[in-house]
Amino acid sequence: MIVGRYTEDEIWMFGEIIGRLERDIETATRAKLAKRLARTDNAPFKVIDKLAFDDSIEVAGPVLRQSQRIDTRTLIANARSKSQNHLLAISKRKSLCEELTDELVSRGNSEVVRSVAENHGAQFSDFGILHMIKRSESDSILFEQLGHRKDIPRHTFQQLIAKASDNAKKRLESERPEVAGQIRNLVTDVTGALHAKFGPASKDYFHAKRAVAKQHHRGNLNEKQIAEYAQSHKFEETTVGLALLCSLPVDVVERALLDKNRDIVLLLAKALAFSWETTMALLFLGAPVHRIMAHDLEALKQKFAELSAEMSKGVLEAYRSRRQAVAADSENRRLPQLHAS
Repeated sequence: MIVGRYTEDEIWMFGEIIGRLERDIETATRAKLAKRLARTDNAPFKVIDKLAFDDSIEVAGPVLRQSQRIDTRTLIANARSKSQNHLLAISKRKSLCEELTDELVSRGNSEVVRSVAENHGAQFSDFGILHMIKRSESDSILFEQLGHRKDIPRHTFQQLIAKASDNAKKRLESERPEVAGQIRNLVTDVTGALHAKFGPASKDYFHAKRAVAKQHHRGNLNEKQIAEYAQSHKFEETTVGLALLCSLPVDVVERALLDKNRDIVLLLAKALAFSWETTMALLFLGAPVHRIMAHDLEALKQKFAELSAEMSKGVLEAYRSRRQAVAADSENRRLPQLHAS
């Protein structure tokens, strides 16, 4: 182990010497060297990189798991070119950035992906989370590991539950009793029954409603604010804000944002006289992995341009009137009927 205070030039010189020796020593000895250097804060960069790309996992493993002298770019290159055992070793690091987890969950086998899901120091992009959710459809262990993560956004957690088997849901409920009610509500949401109870009842929506309602009361809830929410991927705040501006129930707006048919989002945005830039932010917010193909986006832009603002306002008003009539009719049916004697 390299001890004492050395300059980077001195460390580089040590690295050159060790590197020349490393070419001629057997695997067992290289593995011992890797274990020592992996825990050293001033290990030579060149040697660390070479050890990390060693075909023997006994050599590369300790460096990939522990060394702080290996940068993200090198780790990504390693993940793209080396064996599943190398990927597994990387997945055990104390922290993993989004770019690195994207590579691991895309190329890794089930053992690697499970290890990433179990790593509490791992950060995930929307792509990474959704990719793992897709893989969890046929991997109950991965589903449970994802279900235990508390950093998955609510609307993404919804997709996880939607794709899970009944047994997997029950196991997650028993292991995380604090989310049992949320899981049941999410199941209700996916099946379409009692959907209105889902959004407003969730904890995330409670906080969002309180914060956004204050903005609305102060007169600050406008297109600019909605655009900021959407661009920041604040799904609940965006949903609540649109619901307030359109005078619609939260669950209706949520379904519109997540629906594969984007027409309702276009109509709401046009009725509120939003710009295409704000409308585009809403479309990306509800799209899978927040991505839309260029040709699809162009088609949506054309459709938005062709929409009439007056027609959109009329459709929205007609929908609100119909909901009010249905609600009033339902209330009347619950009231005791008086009959003339």
